[in-house]
Amino acid sequence: MHYIFFDPAVTRTNLLPFTFTRPVANLRCGILTLNQKWEHYLGNVSYGYLTQDYLQQKFPLNSGSHNILINGSICPNKELLAEIQLLNQNKQALVQNGKLLAVYLDQAFVDSFTEDISMYQCRESEVQNVISIDFCYDIFSKNGLCIEADFDLITAGRISQAIPEGIQTVNPERIFIEEGAKVLFSSLNASSGAIYIGKNAEIMEGCRVRGPFALCEDAGLKMDAKIYGPTTVGPHCKVGGEVNNAVFYAYSNKGHDGFVGNAVIGEWVNMGADTNNSNLKNTYDEVKLWSYRTERFEKTGLTFCGLMMADHAKCGINTMFNTGTVVGVGANIFGSGFPRNFVPSFSWGGAQGFETFVINKFFKTAEAVYKRRNVPFTDIDKDILTHVYNQSKKFRFWEVNSSESTN
Repeated sequence: MHYIFFDPAVTRTNLLPFTFTRPVANLRCGILTLNQKWEHYLGNVSYGYLTQDYLQQKFPLNSGSHNILINGSICPNKELLAEIQLLNQNKQALVQNGKLLAVYLDQAFVDSFTEDISMYQCRESEVQNVISIDFCYDIFSKNGLCIEADFDLITAGRISQAIPEGIQTVNPERIFIEEGAKVLFSSLNASSGAIYIGKNAEIMEGCRVRGPFALCEDAGLKMDAKIYGPTTVGPHCKVGGEVNNAVFYAYSNKGHDGFVGNAVIGEWVNMGADTNNSNLKNTYDEVKLWSYRTERFEKTGLTFCGLMMADHAKCGINTMFNTGTVVGVGANIFGSGFPRNFVPSFSWGGAQGFETFVINKFFKTAEAVYKRRNVPFTDIDKDILTHVYNQSKKFRFWEVNSSESTN
């Protein structure tokens, strides 16, 4: 059996700008990405992705004679997995409230896949409380639920490394330290949620951590960091200052003081010293956030909602972000004042105005950043980012009906 994660079309658009550069199933919420959660449940089987054409080379389909396509936005549990594994005939599907969760398709039908459930023999799922990542703010607002579920999944039947001397702990039975991790003279409070410290991760001296919290493989907290859960620091990230309910993806840096809260920070992001984001309006009104689907600001239902910062974005020293700000892929923000609440991909500038961060100059920066981490910046990566650059042009209003700006 081949398992393929498909991008639900509307959800994928609602999850922009993070799904510009990855399939929906590669989003991280909790300790693991969504596809990694499924892989823990399913074991050693074949996996693939049915995603945007321009992403398909990096995330191949890998279909076979018999395939189960799984909605890439949903998180697994034992009950849901049991229902999915009962699908054993072509075009049998599992749905919930009109939403396609999974469908069995023979190879001849994969290319003509549709989310239209009227095309399938459907069975209604009886599983309650399925966690689904439907909007970009779900990544931080559901992060606590996912950390707890992932903690139990990853640590079941395993023994943590001993908690080092000099560490203050509360509820140590909900603290798990992987091999090679280092924790020095800090406090770990798991009374409000589990704390997971990944392989070769490091918590430097003086850090104060309140769970739920995940520090993933090779990630680090800088000295005197203050972390309020639910927060995830993804692989190879370096984080300092004050953080509250945020998710950092991978290879991103917030190495200095400054506050980031109710936020999602993508891969290869760098935040200058004393970068801050507001997560609450002075009026306590519901926060609105830019929607790529409707191309306007939409209500989130949240009072606390901070910063959505996509892959490869950068911001300079003392950058200040308003409540509910969305920053696109490859944007470079600097200067005094608050930038707009929606910064299009490949923008260059700040509150005083923007021009375009042209693609060849962006590539020069990206190559230098990858080289520092000994990661290859491939032609496939360049093709993906070039596609995003072209696709996002319509949002760079200064380019509309004019020749392209340069910096």
